[in-house]
Amino acid sequence: MTTTLGIAAHTTPIVEVNGVSKWFGDVVSVSDVSFSLGVGVTALLGPNGAGKSTLLRMLCGLTPPDQGTIRVLGADPRTDLPVRGRIGIVPQQEAVFEAFDAFSFVRLAAILNGVSDPDLVARQALATVELDPADRRKITAYSKGMRQRVKVAQALVNDPVLLVLDEPLTGLDPRQRGHMIELFARLGAQGRCVLVSSHVLDEVERFGSRVLVVAQGRLAATGDFRAIRNLMDDRPHQIRVRTDKPRDLAAALLEKGGVLGVRIEAAGPGRPASVVVDTTEAPRFRRTVAVLARDVNATLWEVTPLDDDLESVFRYLVQP
Repeated sequence: MTTTLGIAAHTTPIVEVNGVSKWFGDVVSVSDVSFSLGVGVTALLGPNGAGKSTLLRMLCGLTPPDQGTIRVLGADPRTDLPVRGRIGIVPQQEAVFEAFDAFSFVRLAAILNGVSDPDLVARQALATVELDPADRRKITAYSKGMRQRVKVAQALVNDPVLLVLDEPLTGLDPRQRGHMIELFARLGAQGRCVLVSSHVLDEVERFGSRVLVVAQGRLAATGDFRAIRNLMDDRPHQIRVRTDKPRDLAAALLEKGGVLGVRIEAAGPGRPASVVVDTTEAPRFRRTVAVLARDVNATLWEVTPLDDDLESVFRYLVQP
């Protein structure tokens, strides 16, 4: 069963996927996947072999689904050339002509997309990803991160309404990763649909909260990952409570707080002792913890959820 929480941010979806399946011989790569996407940034997540790249290729019209339909701006990207021209693609593979310098490569992409001033557009695209259009070194002389940025630049030359990026952060240094994340957010805010596949979960959180999670070829969840976490009633929430009376508060919580278990964490240098709580009734816990602290005359310094981050949600969704 797929968890769905209103991922589209636009009344008319840019991308519509309905009952899509893809198989290679006897191997099912994508199985009965349906979702829609509007403007903004969405992260596509899943373990290796989950079918992410196959799904992205179908969205771009590079390979047809064996079952179901895909629509971009209401048309089939496999057969509608004008719609294909509204899609920008950053493949995971090293898809560059190594004999070219960056400017020549991006300029060629602009020419192939029918851009009226390919020189100007190529310079602007390279500047957008912080590369020098005047650098005439061959792409083979570039680092992995620089080649990644060249691929992003060529995907921008046609001013795409749908931007599909497969592992675009690989090889980038921390500063450039931050710049790319900001760029993707800016492109989404400008009215584009930006779909980013990535395995760097702590950085994916910076894209925003909207995710598509694929596991074993099936769509496990779509929507805001924090809201998805709140729907996992069978998964205990972990919450840390820092207090001056951890043992007294722990005993009160076990008696009246609706918790499954508690663990005391000893104080450390500059860090007070705390109680780590497991509960399947997080809303009730949040209502009662302050009351119970008052009853045992304990001071609360911090109440922090430990497992409502993207990594925890992803682990819950894809584990066997």
